[in-house]
Formats: sequence, structure tokens, C-alpha cells
Amino acid sequence: MKFKINNKYVHWGLTAFVVIAASITFYYLIFHGSNIRNGIKVTMGILMPVVFGLVTAYLLTPILNFMEKRVLIPVCDKFQVKNTPRRKKIIRGIGIMITAFLFVASIYVLISMLVSQIVPSVEGIVANFDSYADNVATWMNQVLEDNPQFGSYISKTLDKVSDQLEDWLNHLIPGTASLIKALSLSFINVVDVLWDFVIGFIISIYVLASKERFAGQTKKVVYALFEKNTANGIIRNFRFTHRTFIGFLSGKIVDSIIIGLLCFIGTTIMQTPYTMLISLIIGVTNIIPFFGPFLGAIPSTILIFVVDPMHPLNCVYFALFALALQQFDGNILGPKILGSSTGLSGFWVIFSITFFGGLF
Repeated sequence: MKFKINNKYVHWGLTAFVVIAASITFYYLIFHGSNIRNGIKVTMGILMPVVFGLVTAYLLTPILNFMEKRVLIPVCDKFQVKNTPRRKKIIRGIGIMITAFLFVASIYVLISMLVSQIVPSVEGIVANFDSYADNVATWMNQVLEDNPQFGSYISKTLDKVSDQLEDWLNHLIPGTASLIKALSLSFINVVDVLWDFVIGFIISIYVLASKERFAGQTKKVVYALFEKNTANGIIRNFRFTHRTFIGFLSGKIVDSIIIGLLCFIGTTIMQTPYTMLISLIIGVTNIIPFFGPFLGAIPSTILIFVVDPMHPLNCVYFALFALALQQFDGNILGPKILGSSTGLSGFWVIFSITFFGGLF
């Protein structure tokens, strides 16, 4: 007798299996969620070099495409090199070498600029720390002499802070071993991140070498999982997001470079101390959306005040200059650059920053 499978019972069995599997999964999410989170954390830690490699390859892809389309392919056409698979491989290899060299050279130049400016500035701050401390102490004494009531309030506050500091030190001293252990682990973590970045950079070279193949495989997976219209929409939205993000990132870098140069010119005219260091801080932190200008202006203002507290107007002038620079960037320069790079008009950039910044 031939055995026949009833589709109705197969569907019931699959439904029961899915319900049981979902129940078990829900149970583990509720009562063993920490184990799942630890497993995800361990997995992400193992795959972190791959993540770094994919991100690095994604950011370097526009540079590689530019080198191939605008430089290498025209050179081959000029010398009448035949369009063969070997030519494509040679162009891709040379393009990857040039892109990797530019990437490493950019990091080296950036670090060299920061070190060449930050190290002398920090050395100057350390060498003049005693005079800066004396200036601050003199300023504090003058303020306390001119405002006796404020002086009594400050003395009470200092007494309270000193008591709290003493209690904190009493709790800190027994935990010195754990503190040293935490610092050692932090140093090891930094080394691990740097090593993951190096491995990720090597992985990015392999990704760049076969980026069309990976893109094609990803597209096949999308079409295998979704219907044709849905897959077309996903791919179309991804391409739009890619163009917008790359445009925003390149526009933000250009915008930050211009703001750093304007800050250097303004601080040079105002004869602000540590002009280059402050300009670097303002330019680098300006890359961070929304909070970047504040993260750069606040420590720079404190540094100017510490250098010469007897002339607080210098600090006020710089704060006003930083505020004006931030307003110019947020209302004129930023919308102009980001609007042209992302395809939006300046009005919609300002509207988005104002409305959604106020909401969130």
C-alpha cells in the first residue's frame, strides 16, 4: 500500500512546531535573557574585526571608484590597453593599493598634525602650570575680597567638598588594587581595539577586491527572501540611503575643515593663546552633529580662562566668537554644503535641525 502525506496534517505539524519553538524562545528571552545577551556580546566581540573591515571598505569604496573611473581607466584607454579580465584585475589591484595608501597616509597626517600641535601645547601648559595656578588664585582672592558674602559661601562649599573628597579618598585607597586592575584592563581593551582595526583594515582590502561579487550575492539573498517588488524597493531605498549618507559625510568633513580654518583666522586676529590647538579642537569636534560645537567650545573657553584669568574679557570674546561661528555654520555654511551634498535645499536642512532637534 502506498503511503500518502496529507498536506493538512503537515501544515498542522509545522504550525505546532513553530508555536513550540516560539514559546521556548520567548521563555529563554524572559528568564535567560542575560545568557542570550552575553552570547550576542561574545559573538560581536569575535566578529568586531569583520565589522571594522566592512565599515572601512564601505567608506573607502567611493575613493576606489573615483580612482578607477577618473584616473586608471582613462590612462589605460589613452595607452590603448585592451579591455580584458586581466586589465580589470590590474586596475582593481592598483586602485586598492592607491586607496589603501591614501587611507594610511591620511591617518598618519592627521595624527602627526594633532601630535605636533597638541604635544607642544600640553608641554607649555604643564611648564606654565604654576603661573596659571597663581593667576587663578590671585583672581579668586580678588573676587573674594570684593565680595565678602560670596567668599563665605565659597569657604563653606570648599569645606563641604574637602570633607567629601576625604571620604572618597578613604574609600579609594583600599580599592587601589582594583583600580590598577581596571586601568590595566582598559589599556588591554584599547590594544585589542587597535588590533581589531588593523585586522579589519586587512579584511577591507579583500572586500574591496570583490565588492561587486559581494553586492551581487547580497542582492540574490534579498530577492530570495522577498517578493520581486519588495526586493526592488529595498534595493532602491538602500541605494538612496547610501548616496545620502556618503554625501552627508563628505559634506560634513568639508564643513568642519572650513570651520577649523575660520576659527584659526579669528583666534589669530584676537591673539588667543594656543591658536592652533583650539582650532583643531573646534574643527574636529564640529564633525559630531549637534553636540560637537559645544564639546569643542567649552574646553577651549576654559583653557583660555586658565591661561589669563585676570582678563576674563578674552574668554568672553572667544565665547562670543565661537557662538557666532556656530550660528554661521548651523544657519548658512552647513545648510549650503550639506544641502548640495545630500540633495536637499538649505531650507529643509535648517527646518530638520530646528524641528527634530527641538523634539529629541
